[in-house]
Amino acid sequence: MTVTLRQAQPQDLDALFRLEQVAFSGDLFSRRQLWHLLNRAHAETLVAVDGNRLLGYGTLLFRRGSRRARLYSFCVHPEARGSGLGRQLLEALERTAGEHDVDALGLEVRADNRIALGLYRRMGFRLERWLDDYYEDGCAGWQMSKVLEVSARQEDPTREGEPRRAGIGPG
Repeated sequence: MTVTLRQAQPQDLDALFRLEQVAFSGDLFSRRQLWHLLNRAHAETLVAVDGNRLLGYGTLLFRRGSRRARLYSFCVHPEARGSGLGRQLLEALERTAGEHDVDALGLEVRADNRIALGLYRRMGFRLERWLDDYYEDGCAGWQMSKVLEVSARQEDPTREGEPRRAGIGPG
């Protein structure tokens, strides 16, 4: 498997929609929501492709004036799970966040998704808050966060003396 990571394009919409249907049993994005993320949102979506086959994607949401981004959606095709693709995609998303001068990432994950929880914890995310009845089927969730390492952020020499936030505060 030769995987390429790249920015999502509007023509990826159908493949993203199909991947959502294969990978998730609930809380799926509609075609309209995916279109908005690709075309209108203050967001970046990276896709992992093998030839013409979409194997995964992740979307970061950015808020103007904030140094914290949200990993809004993260999805790996069931057939590609366990291959290291999730880690590779998450590392690329962290670099992308760093290019936007983001200090921290936040996310929400289903409490019963042990695979995703394990990946996020191995990647340095910490449990932050329990979310009762968070998902449409009543499943609870975890809010998690990670302070990005300096190497993940693009350093701006004009801001050399400016202190960086040490912790995660309100986004």
